[in-house]
Amino acid sequence: MTADTGPTPQTSLADAPIVIVTGMSGAGRSTTANVLEDLGWLVVDNLPPQLLSHLTQLREEARAKDPGSRLQQVAVVVDVRSRGWFELLEGAIVEARERGERPSLVFLDATDEALVRRFESVRRPHPLQGDGRLLDGIQRERERLLDLRSSADVVIDSSGLNVHQLSAKLSSLFAGEGRVQLRIAVMSFGFKYGLPLDADVVFDMRFLPNPYWVPELRALTGRDCP
Repeated sequence: MTADTGPTPQTSLADAPIVIVTGMSGAGRSTTANVLEDLGWLVVDNLPPQLLSHLTQLREEARAKDPGSRLQQVAVVVDVRSRGWFELLEGAIVEARERGERPSLVFLDATDEALVRRFESVRRPHPLQGDGRLLDGIQRERERLLDLRSSADVVIDSSGLNVHQLSAKLSSLFAGEGRVQLRIAVMSFGFKYGLPLDADVVFDMRFLPNPYWVPELRALTGRDCP
């Protein structure tokens, strides 16, 4: 991933109150939304730009009532699927900044080759393709997004990344250094009941003596300190 800074350089968006995610179709907007949800952000998909001010107001009201509200951090995903409404996005961002709000604009991009490969792999048409070629739709979208890309706070090029690599980069951007959590759950089970469905790694420990048959260990749960 490469990140080019726009008018407001940022190395982390961990403390951004509202983030607007847009960009090229197939560049990773859905992955970005999923990462933000996993990090505890409230994500609104394809919100009409004219409702951005209302969302900001709702966020401030929720924070005033409950400082621990999930509305502490909000992300809005907006793209060309909203058709005519999408043209209002740039003006809505300008108006928000004039009101003293600080929405951060994140733009997802990728090369034409990468986008064509991704659309062909899922066998879906580009939203602006119409009856033309896939590349025609990509070119139309680039032209419509040119001004937004130039005004973005962060531009992310996902061309050379798979979904897992992009998720890791996004987690670092939105969670901040040292704030990305690794979740590990350790459990024991009986093989006669089958393997746990959500297990990633399984160790067969049946070669060890069963502590149940050791009288001084039988009453312990396995969580007792030595």
